[in-house]
Amino acid sequence: MSREQQLTDVFLNIADSLVSDFDILDFLQQFTVHCAALLDVATAGVLLGDERGRLQLLAASDENTRMLEVFAARHEQSPCVECYRSGQPVPHIDLTEPDALRRWPEFTKAARERGFAAVHAFPLRLRGDVVGALGLFRTTPDPLGQQDVLLAQAMADMATIAVLQQRTLAQSETERSQLQYALTSRVIVEQAKGVLAERWQVNMDDAFTAMRSYARNHQLRLTEIAKEIAEGTLDTDQIPSPAT
Repeated sequence: MSREQQLTDVFLNIADSLVSDFDILDFLQQFTVHCAALLDVATAGVLLGDERGRLQLLAASDENTRMLEVFAARHEQSPCVECYRSGQPVPHIDLTEPDALRRWPEFTKAARERGFAAVHAFPLRLRGDVVGALGLFRTTPDPLGQQDVLLAQAMADMATIAVLQQRTLAQSETERSQLQYALTSRVIVEQAKGVLAERWQVNMDDAFTAMRSYARNHQLRLTEIAKEIAEGTLDTDQIPSPAT
């Protein structure tokens, strides 16, 4: 497959992120494979920040990279961790140089043991929002060409769009679920008010006040009480009527 065809596949996968059944893990896994093929690197990995701001590996193009990135995230030291925290690219780290061993001793040793000689890290960011990092590994210490550096950041930006789009969809689904729950609860409460108003021959406001007072006095949720009343599973004689 040509480079142009691979880029087309990546863009098509990004377009798929606009639909609600988009699988972010599947996308990122395929994305790392594309990165390794497009950018003349041996392997690639994507890490995302969790709610505590700690990087977690989401996808890797092979198991060797997966183990190394998990190690790096666990020890919170690697070019990818630095890239994520600073929001700036770390485009070429020669792991054969003493400086790499000084800055990230455990990571550098582990990377060398797995046959890697260079690592490049690019932030997954949109404006001021940094959500993760893309790590690229080479078996030679040679730097990436300028065009590959630009493409690598563009690929990281594309992954960011997919991740943030998925996050937005998830938040929207949560908000819609909460809204639907609220709407359903409202219907149940109205039904319960009707039952009490008919039983006591009072208006709906008085029925609601009595029901709410009962719920509060017994430290119960209003919706739960209303559901039991509407379903006929609660003895309404337990609720003091407005007339008493």
